[in-house]
Amino acid sequence: MLDFLRCISLLLPFPFYYTLWTRPQKWVDLCRDSVDPSRRMTQSTPKLQSPSPLPNLFIKHLKTQTTAMLDFLRNISLILPFPFYFALWNYPQKWVDLCGHGVDPCRRMAQVSHALKAVQILALLSVSRFVFPPWYCVVLFCAGQFLNFKVYQLLGEAGTYYGIRFGKSVPWVTEFPFGYVKDPQYTGSVMSLLALLCWVPFKYVFVWILGYVFMVWVEFKEDPSTRAKPKC
Repeated sequence: MLDFLRCISLLLPFPFYYTLWTRPQKWVDLCRDSVDPSRRMTQSTPKLQSPSPLPNLFIKHLKTQTTAMLDFLRNISLILPFPFYFALWNYPQKWVDLCGHGVDPCRRMAQVSHALKAVQILALLSVSRFVFPPWYCVVLFCAGQFLNFKVYQLLGEAGTYYGIRFGKSVPWVTEFPFGYVKDPQYTGSVMSLLALLCWVPFKYVFVWILGYVFMVWVEFKEDPSTRAKPKC
C-alpha cells in the first residue's frame, strides 16, 4: 500500500504537464495578467514531486492502520469456524434441511470445516517465523495429533462431525483416549496449537484456543430433544 502511494506521488507531475501542454490558454488565464505562467509552472512542479512523497507522520499512521487491519483480519480468520460449529450444534435441523435429500450432513460439515481450517492455517502462516523446533514442541504436536487421529478412528466421520446432533446413531466409545482424557479431540487440538508457539506469536494461538474452550462449553450439555430428524 505504501509503495503504491509513493508511486502515485511520483507520477503526479505528469498529468499536470499534460494538461498545460494541451490546454495552455487555460493555464495562462488561471495565472492572470500579473503572473508569469512559466514561473508559476516552475514553482508548482517541485511541490508535486518531492524526495519525500508523503509526510512521515502520515506514512507512520497509515502503516499502523494497515497493520491493525491485517491483525484484525487474522483474528477473524482464526475464530471463523466456531460460529459455524455453534450454529450447527444448536440448530442441527436447519443444517439437515439445508443439505437436503441425498446429502450427508456430516460429510458436508466436514467439507466446510476443512475449508475453514485452511483459512485458519493460512492466517497462522502469515505471521509464522520458521525455525528448527525444540524437541518438546515436536513431542507435544505429535501427541496432540495422535489424540485427534484416535478420536477420528474410533468415532468416524459421523461421530466427529456432530452425527448425533443430526439424528444419526453413534455408538458409545470407551476405548482410549475416551474415559482417560477429557474432551480428547479438543485437548489434542490445543496441544498441537501450543506446540506451534515456537513458530507463531502467542496472541494468535491464544485466540484459536479460546475458540476451542468456547466449543467445550457449548457442547458440555446435549439435549436429545433438539436433535435433528434425518432426511429419508
